[in-house]
Amino acid sequence: MGRVKLMISYEIDPSKREEYLAVIRELKILLNFDSLEDYSVYEVRGKSNHFEEIYTYKSEEAFENSDDEENERISILINKLSTLTNGNSTKYSTLFEVNSSKTN
Repeated sequence: MGRVKLMISYEIDPSKREEYLAVIRELKILLNFDSLEDYSVYEVRGKSNHFEEIYTYKSEEAFENSDDEENERISILINKLSTLTNGNSTKYSTLFEVNSSKTN
């Protein structure tokens, strides 16, 4: 089974940038599950206050079960992030890794 990437892109209100960065710093500390291979946040080059979060899960099963691993503090922080975004700017993409091994 291949890895799964969940990508969430959005724009934040410029006046809430410091608050946003503080939430992301705490999330990076808390999101250290066995099923989560990596959690990264990027700012889009040339677009101030446009960010993309990328969650990389070890497998499709790990991705499907990821909600079970969240604790109350993580849920609060994720909800807080949604209040910092500008309107309908949030876009989600889920990518499933293609298994490149050949079968006969």
